[in-house]
Amino acid sequence: MSLKPWREAIVPHPDVLEGTFLQSEFAADISAVKSGSAPREYQDATAFYDRTFITDGMRLLLTSVAKRLNGLGGDPVIQLQTAFGGGKTHTMLAVLHLANRTVPLSDLAGISAILDQASLLDVPKARVAVLDGTKHSPGQPWKRGELTVHTLWGELAWQLGGEDGYALVKDADWTGTSPGKEVLESLLKTYAPCVVLVDELVAYVRQFEAGKQLSGGSYDSNLSFIQALTEALKLVPNGIMLASLPESEVEAGSGTGVAALRALETYFGRVQALWKTVSVEESFEIVRRRLFNVVVDEKNRDAVCRAFATAYVNEGASLPAETQEARYLKRLTDAYPIHPEIFDRLFEDWATIDGFQRTRGVLKLMAMVIYRLWKDQNQDLLILPASLPLYDGDTRNDLVYHLQPGWDPVIHRDIDGEHAETTEMENREPRFGAVQAARRVARTLFFGTAPSAVSTKQNTGRGLERARVLLGCLQPEQASALYSDALNRLVDRLHYLNTSGDKTQDTTRYWFDTRANLRREMEDRKRRFSDVHEVLPKVVDVLKRLTMGSSFFEGVHIATPHSDIPDDTGLRLVVLEPSLFFSKTESRIAFEAVKDVLKQHGTQPRYRQNRLLFLAGDHDTLSRLKEAVRGVLAWKSILEDVEAGRLNIDRVQEKQAKQEFKSAEDALPRIVRESYKWLLCPGVDSPGSKDASVEAFALNPASQGLIPEIERVCTENELVISTWSPVHLRTDLQKYYWKGDKVAVGAQAVWDDTCRYLYMPRLKKSHVFERAIQVGVTTEDFFGTAMGQVGEKFDGFKLSTGSVQLDDTLLLIEPGAAKAYREANTPKPAPPSTGDGTGHTGSTGGGVSTTGGVEPPTDGNSGPTAPTTHVPTTPPTTKAKTFIGTVEVNAASAKLRMVEIADEVISALVADPKATVTVRIEISAEFPEGVADNVRRAVSENATALKFKPPVWE
Repeated sequence: MSLKPWREAIVPHPDVLEGTFLQSEFAADISAVKSGSAPREYQDATAFYDRTFITDGMRLLLTSVAKRLNGLGGDPVIQLQTAFGGGKTHTMLAVLHLANRTVPLSDLAGISAILDQASLLDVPKARVAVLDGTKHSPGQPWKRGELTVHTLWGELAWQLGGEDGYALVKDADWTGTSPGKEVLESLLKTYAPCVVLVDELVAYVRQFEAGKQLSGGSYDSNLSFIQALTEALKLVPNGIMLASLPESEVEAGSGTGVAALRALETYFGRVQALWKTVSVEESFEIVRRRLFNVVVDEKNRDAVCRAFATAYVNEGASLPAETQEARYLKRLTDAYPIHPEIFDRLFEDWATIDGFQRTRGVLKLMAMVIYRLWKDQNQDLLILPASLPLYDGDTRNDLVYHLQPGWDPVIHRDIDGEHAETTEMENREPRFGAVQAARRVARTLFFGTAPSAVSTKQNTGRGLERARVLLGCLQPEQASALYSDALNRLVDRLHYLNTSGDKTQDTTRYWFDTRANLRREMEDRKRRFSDVHEVLPKVVDVLKRLTMGSSFFEGVHIATPHSDIPDDTGLRLVVLEPSLFFSKTESRIAFEAVKDVLKQHGTQPRYRQNRLLFLAGDHDTLSRLKEAVRGVLAWKSILEDVEAGRLNIDRVQEKQAKQEFKSAEDALPRIVRESYKWLLCPGVDSPGSKDASVEAFALNPASQGLIPEIERVCTENELVISTWSPVHLRTDLQKYYWKGDKVAVGAQAVWDDTCRYLYMPRLKKSHVFERAIQVGVTTEDFFGTAMGQVGEKFDGFKLSTGSVQLDDTLLLIEPGAAKAYREANTPKPAPPSTGDGTGHTGSTGGGVSTTGGVEPPTDGNSGPTAPTTHVPTTPPTTKAKTFIGTVEVNAASAKLRMVEIADEVISALVADPKATVTVRIEISAEFPEGVADNVRRAVSENATALKFKPPVWE
């Protein structure tokens, strides 16, 4: 079924809907009920019991009263001592209506069940005396008909027996001295069954000054009266007294009031039974009965509560542990339509504030909340902490009244209202605005944390954990991640929201305070730092740490002027400063910076352009990077000022500042990685191109390290070559050097050209070039070598004859020309003996024609500069018929190496259509501690699928 909001399943009482609750619902006055002038909700016994939830404590108390009035035992004196607003007056009214018997007991809801359980048939009508300590002044007598009453004992006697009763204590009333226990016993027995209700007694007694006699007696005489009255009641089987005392010294008032409270507790303690009337769970039904009519759609109530309970179970550990228990469903149902979290916060947090009325204060606040939500057509499934309309003046004022000054600007600026930060955030981000996520989170935080700023009874750590914040906001079919994200955003934006704890372990607590938080101080300080003098050096420092210990580059130059970047053969990474950013839509700034470095080395042209790669920041993340750096610098300056005594903060804030600085500092490398994600590689398409082009390659910010990620991109895209095959060397020699009659070139000149020209391959180091030559000279397929040339002769000529020494004299000779040169310069065997017996035969030498070297080009991009030599070619004399090659491959780089082997060796072998090529792969793996079962199973299955010969496991 479709879930309906609370307003469609239950309707508030008319006085709540009309907003008249201030005048009627919370005007409980026991003296007014006694005199018959109270509102109907309290004056009419039937109406009163209809709207009263009889708690376990009240049930036991009424049972004791009924037994006592029947003379069947029960407690003679009952002290009602609860927190201010804890239901004392309401309990006394329940006893008053039970004892007065103005209506049949069957009309009092719940009383018949109590009598049945106590095995009582009836409760006799009793005389009721109400002694209200706030109604009379001890220094001003008052009239009762023709009589003038001066004291509480005079008032007690008159209410129980009129003039006849007053006559028993007349002398004591006029003299202000306490009547004895015997007089009071006689009075009580004469007019029994009787009930004495004493309310606000401390407020009356504390008006007496020590040693001073008033018309109402003295301090000591009033305490003596209470002592005598409690002792007399023990002797009257059907007489009972209920007295209310404040729970705290603050409620008692002055020093005299505190002394009176302690004395009265002592006297009552001798004979009393102490009753705690209302538990938190019972408050659910109290509020529901006094603010709402009956539930009109119980199916919807049950469905809503089940949906909440299911959603909480699905969220698991992201919500408080109690929500995972099955009994939480019952709590939801009992509290409907108010969420139990509201009651928990009110009774556990707000009720600890001195002056906040435990029951009456809760009822008054919730009546305001319900009135406003009903008026505003609230569509929440339950009334949650996040539902509280703090934008409403009455609701806000009622809450702020109990707090210290300064909360109004907190609410207006950070929490709720048309111009609050939360409202602006929701207006900018529709995903938050759709459910008012920011405001709901802020309301929950205020409601759950504001009391801790003033309460003296908070023993736990200040603030709410994330789980409890989510509990106050989340509804079925909503994602908790949305509210969690909103909370994170609020921490970064709000002025008065504070945090503490370890974010990495999710122990952070959040709370509002009237003092602007350190984050606002940090935000203000951010503006102090300039991009050039503070931000850039910090970015450079982080980049240095990220690129430290690089073996891939000879040097890393971060925000370095082109004059300080060496023009040598080392492979170097140039990191552009943040202002020289790159983006797919704006590449001009970074590309121009690259070309400037390529062209210049101080005041001289740069010669070895092909030894540079560039790293640039991303335009879209540049502002975030600068803000992150400013945040680190701001937190650092706060800590420095605290240490130097220039900023005064408490220990909690100092701890917070240290944690925030550490978090910001730890996050900076990640943010730098996310920004510096573009590797820029310069190049030209052909030797004739005049201007360099720049190609951008994206780096993965989530990879383990910056330099390893750059190395990966360089290798996969062949931007830097770490292993070069002689096949590729021969191809480049044929493309750029062995042209026409130019068949020889200096090896050193070729290496120099790879460092200089952007169309040449970019080799990692010179040994890559040397290795390609050393591999190439082992066969006659790639090139011949010589150590120089004199006239038409190559000195130290070699072809397929082992290793060579790479130096300035080494020449690389086109293989066909090398073979022809070898043939021409190899002595021919002597012919068979002739008839003259001389056996002499002539030998023929091969001549070599030499051409001069080529002048080096003046344009840096026009082509190689090495001299070349032409040698006439002759057909080769012999050919190899078999190739067998074995190579060991590192397992960590096996994939890349096998691709290289396939591209550079196997592809060359199968190029001959007549060749028969067989490739075998042999894998040997040693496991010193034995192979794991899962590894063995996976390898065996995959090997079989790939048609390996049966694997051998030993």
